Amino acid sequence: MARVAKGKKPQYFSDPAIDKLLWMTITLMEELSVTRDRLDTVERLLDRKRVLPRQAIERFAPDAKSAAERAARRAAYVDRVLRALQAELEEITGTDMPLTAEEVVAVVDS
Repeated sequence: MARVAKGKKPQYFSDPAIDKLLWMTITLMEELSVTRDRLDTVERLLDRKRVLPRQAIERFAPDAKSAAERAARRAAYVDRVLRALQAELEEITGTDMPLTAEEVVAVVDS
């Protein structure tokens, strides 16, 4: 279960929406940085061991199981990125019900 910090968050900009975008951007930056480091490691190891040519990576098409795993990982990623909006929605509605990313954005935008 994902942990969400409770309590008042610091506000850096006069518009709270800008703060939300800031935190979402920072989260994306963290995720992308880790992903790039890991991808760089894998590519260097494959190249060093002469295991897989780079063209094979470009031509790869995932099978159904791999595609489903990627979809699940992508959904979890979107949930992490939109965590700030979910927390605000819980404050507004007083519920802990899990919503889709689209539902969270729709409620916060209204």
